[in-house]
Amino acid sequence: MVPLASGTARTPVDGAATGHPAMPGTGEAANAPAAPKSARAAKRELAAASRERRRYERQEVRRFTKRSRRRRIVWSVVLGSVVALVLVVVVGAYSPLMALREVRVEGASRIPVADVQAAFDDTLGTPLPLIASADVLAALSAFPLIETYSTETIPPGTLVVRIVERVPVGVVDTGSGLELVDAAGVVIDRPAERPEGQPLIVTDDGVAGEGFRAAAAVIRSLPAEVRGQLVGASAETADDVRLELSTGATVVWGSAEESAAKAAVLARLMVAAPPDTVGEYDVSSPASAVTR
Repeated sequence: MVPLASGTARTPVDGAATGHPAMPGTGEAANAPAAPKSARAAKRELAAASRERRRYERQEVRRFTKRSRRRRIVWSVVLGSVVALVLVVVVGAYSPLMALREVRVEGASRIPVADVQAAFDDTLGTPLPLIASADVLAALSAFPLIETYSTETIPPGTLVVRIVERVPVGVVDTGSGLELVDAAGVVIDRPAERPEGQPLIVTDDGVAGEGFRAAAAVIRSLPAEVRGQLVGASAETADDVRLELSTGATVVWGSAEESAAKAAVLARLMVAAPPDTVGEYDVSSPASAVTR
């Protein structure tokens, strides 16, 4: 056995004593403060920050100017469209290509179409957009048979006039001759004798009275099969309308109220009891109509 050496044993304190290298970062070197940045590095960082700032500012300028350009483009398009529309309207209004060259008349029966077309002779050559409603009214006011009308322009040069003529309800005896009139009392014709299918209307106050207006309203409400047999109508008042059929039978109508219901009841009564078999139909109360 080998005896231990006398004295105090020493503990290794570094890698040299143990045979291992020292660990990096340990000891006093690990606690040392970082070295200050050099002036060149600081300048580089400042230059980089300046470049970044300038790049950001350029982006903001581009974004702002792009929005402004977009607004300018939109306004330019809108203004250009308005100007173009105005130019088209002005050019179209005054262009000889849009001048009136043809008047087409529709719906005329008693009124000669050639007469209506001739009434627009002074308007020929006028551009269609410049033909006012007053011009059309002036041309058609010479035709009392026109009850209503409408117009349509068809480019480049056609004016269509659609006419609704007055519908006669009968004739009245004025003492100086017969007049064929419509429901408003407007004279449509002055025939020498009563036209076939047009009843003679007799009232106390002529076409201006309430009796005539009531009788005219009743006549207009009649179905075709009854209207064809009507030869006369009379009314002393607005509540006392009476009709005369071609067989001699009379119809007590009363007022013009409920004329549609009375006309329907009369048509059924005439089927059930033909006019040549009765002397009178009373439909003044359509719910309780009777024949005599």
